[in-house]
This record gives sequence, structure tokens and C-alpha cells, in this order.
Amino acid sequence: MTAIVSADPVRADAPVRQFSRAGVAAVWAAAAVPMGLLAWVVAPAVAGAGASPRRFAVTLVAALTAGLVWQFVLVMLVVGREQRSLRWAAVRRALWLEPPTRAGGRRGGRLWLWVIPCIAGVAALDLVPAGWLAGPANRNLGTFLGSAAGHQAFRGAWGLYAVVLVMGVFNTVLGEELLFRGLLLPRMRGACGRADWIANAVLFGFYHLHEPWVIPNAVVSGMLYAYPSRRFHSAWMGIAVHSAESLFFAVVLLTVVLS
Repeated sequence: MTAIVSADPVRADAPVRQFSRAGVAAVWAAAAVPMGLLAWVVAPAVAGAGASPRRFAVTLVAALTAGLVWQFVLVMLVVGREQRSLRWAAVRRALWLEPPTRAGGRRGGRLWLWVIPCIAGVAALDLVPAGWLAGPANRNLGTFLGSAAGHQAFRGAWGLYAVVLVMGVFNTVLGEELLFRGLLLPRMRGACGRADWIANAVLFGFYHLHEPWVIPNAVVSGMLYAYPSRRFHSAWMGIAVHSAESLFFAVVLLTVVLS
């Protein structure tokens, strides 16, 4: 699944090898296809015909959470096979879970400030009128949350809130970001050259088979996750930018649960 062709030409000290284009596509498919099936086949089947908006929303959230957990498992399987170890020291280097580093050896410090304009860029994208990008109302958690049924479903529902939090953690830390910026991005230079971060963002956009109406937005936001991660060889940059959005949503949702 993860065809390997050569050592990383960007960081010779990094213990990772480059994926071939087929290897990149295989990892992408292993993440994207299950999410699509869970959203469009499994969730409707489990919810049942004529399911209430609340039941369908809960089922969809649970299904997508399972898909994100699978992405974490996939990353661990690939890294374990590649590194022959899942010790933290090996995983940290293999997945770029290091502080941002500039050529010349400067690490951390002010380099973290790069996340601020990237977070602002993602926020600006979220402010663009959704229009057709909003997708079906019963499959948009934000739209559902703004409805009377959404408020009723989440009011006092701490268990459901916990599931959404778990989905958020696997979405922006242990799932999507770990796979796209931790696993794929460090291994795409051999197949995509200096445009690897752009290719990574495009793959990230088209990974959203479970909500295809967000693909244009996801490609652009993916660039804001991938560029600082590639520039400073740190998946934490993309994780920080992506997590800011999830944290904001979690706070908004908490106000509904407490209402």
C-alpha cells in the first residue's frame, strides 16, 4: 500500500522514506473511501428510513468519528511497518511531531507566530457566505446546531457533546492532520517535488467524499495547514491551525449544551 522509492531529499536526518505516487494515492484512498462509505451508506442504513433529524445527526457523528479513529490506526500501522517501532522517539520523528524548525537550526520561539495569520485565513474562509457550499441541511452539523431540533438534541446532552469532542480531537490532532500533515506530507516530496504542500492540500480537499460540497474550501484551508507544516517541518503547525477552528466550534456547542 505504501510503495517507497527514496530517502527524503529535504531532511536527510529524518528517518522517513518517500512514497511513490501510487503509495500516496493508496494512503489517500484508505482514508477517504471509508469516510465516504460511512457517511453515505452506513449512517443512513443505521439511522433507518424516516429517521428524525436528531437520530440521523447522532448516527452521522458516530459514523464519522469511527472513520477518523480508523485514520489514526492507519497512521500507526504505516509508521510501525516503516519504523519497526512505535516508541515515541521514532513516531515523533517519523510524523514531524517536532517544534517548527528553520534552516540553520532555529527551533520554536517566534516561529510559532506563523500560525496566527494561517488561523486568520481559515477564519476568513469560514465567514464567506456558504451558499451551495453549505450542503444538505441534515448533513451540516453547523446548520443542524442552529435549528430548533439541533438545540433540542444538544441541550443538556453531555454524552453527545463528549462524542463531538472525541470527533474533534481525531479530526484535528490524531486523525486528519496526523495523516495528511504528519504521514503524507513528509513523504510526498519525491513524488510531487516542491509543490508537495499544494498537492497535499488538493488531496486533503478531495478526501472530503463524506461532504463533497466543502471540497473547494477544504483545498484552500488545506494550503493554510500544509504550508507552515512543510516550511518548518512540523505537523504541529497544521494541527494548531486546524484545531483553532474545532476549539471555537466546541465552545459554541458548549453554550448550547448549557442552555
